[in-house]
Amino acid sequence: MPTLSGRAAAMEPFRVMQVLARAQALEAAGRDVIHLEVGEPDFPTPEAIVAAAVDATASGMIRYTAAHGTRALREAIAGDYLRLYGLRIDPERVIVTSGASAAILLALAAGTDAGDTVLLPDPGYACNRQFVTALGGRPVPVPVPAESGFQPTAAQIAAAWRPETRAVMLASPANPTGTLLRSGELIAIAEVVRERNGVLIMDEIYGRLIFDQAPETALSKVPDAVVVNSFSKYYAMTGWRLGWMVVPEGWVEPLRRLAQNLFVAPPTVAQVAALAAFEPGTEALLQERVQELRARRDFLLQALPGLGLELRARPEGAFYLYADSRAHGTGSEALCDRILDEAGVALTPGTDFSPGSGRDHIRIAYTQPRARLEEAVARLRPVLVGHG
Repeated sequence: MPTLSGRAAAMEPFRVMQVLARAQALEAAGRDVIHLEVGEPDFPTPEAIVAAAVDATASGMIRYTAAHGTRALREAIAGDYLRLYGLRIDPERVIVTSGASAAILLALAAGTDAGDTVLLPDPGYACNRQFVTALGGRPVPVPVPAESGFQPTAAQIAAAWRPETRAVMLASPANPTGTLLRSGELIAIAEVVRERNGVLIMDEIYGRLIFDQAPETALSKVPDAVVVNSFSKYYAMTGWRLGWMVVPEGWVEPLRRLAQNLFVAPPTVAQVAALAAFEPGTEALLQERVQELRARRDFLLQALPGLGLELRARPEGAFYLYADSRAHGTGSEALCDRILDEAGVALTPGTDFSPGSGRDHIRIAYTQPRARLEEAVARLRPVLVGHG
């Protein structure tokens, strides 16, 4: 057997996918499983987007586009920044990508070299650590406590910065916590990064899924940030594999070259379909879904404490709850295994998101209808509390 690279051998598993595989095996054996593990909306892709894809395919729009995306889609994305935030973004600064994962990889490829370190909030999205490692960098976790909303402060970033540090990756709303980074703290962190000639990469994948205030973008406060976004979550287009990034002007041409070589081009049909995402009718439907997610969140915020699952920071967006599970006296991986086996409810252990505190937390994705969430709570009660 050929020898594996050290990179491949050392790559950690994405535990949520392992949970999903176990849950699917139980389903194949006849069990009913409530899926609260994978960060994928249960809503279908809006019909207008699907119809646009059908038309595009029927008319033969299946060839490569430019590596950074079609002009029409980049203009539509830039127009959305003007409509939502009052920001005039040059469409040339918009790079359309094969999902947000490709955008993050491109941002790291453009902003870091092998041997550089990248500061990451802990807890944070599991794959970010692996992205950094795969490109030859070293991820450095910055523990962020519940008291600060599981978001870093400028003082923490400054204290963690070393001569080899090159970038900081942040998210608002964050996965797995659903918490927001306050504008004042973002500005202060950006100043720390700028003073050190570093790169600030901002994940706004859940930026339209905010419940208690109007959406914001880091570009309003930090115009030189590299901002990553996606059609997956708000637009319910996970399998279409389409994302984008807004980059500083001086990054445009280098990123195009990187995209040409690493990805060739984003999916053509998905790009044409995504134009329908910005139609008024689609936007009205998506806003109804945001309100539905908010109602689901509020239901679980009331229900979980009675199950011994404490929410130590209020989630303000995305569709996740990051619950303290220490009351159950076992590590999160063992607890999630037990819950899946005994209750038929699939949850994600916090170890996917934090090498440090993850043992004491579980992530719950409320990506199921309200009736299924109520059923999940009913199933969890005898397992976690001991009575029906």
